[in-house]
Amino acid sequence: MASDVNDLSVNYTEDGVDIVKELDKVVLSKGAWATLIFRYQDWDRAKQAYGPDKYTIRRYQKRNGEYIQKSKFNISSRDQARKIIAALEQWIGEEE
Repeated sequence: MASDVNDLSVNYTEDGVDIVKELDKVVLSKGAWATLIFRYQDWDRAKQAYGPDKYTIRRYQKRNGEYIQKSKFNISSRDQARKIIAALEQWIGEEE
């Protein structure tokens, strides 16, 4: 794992192939507990190409100077991402 929150990644390589390719990330919070959201693509072996963009929110705890993943939530589709955005915008709008 990483000792700096900016070094956390979802990239995963197997047999020289990037199975999970991180496209972007945003650090939502830092500290003893860090929350990040990643945009990534999975390698489709059958099609020999990357699939559609996916999104994941991950929580990390810093222990002994290293961040350890504690939980994750995978957003399964663009449609689900849009619904999450709409719900948050509605709730935040109600508070203002």
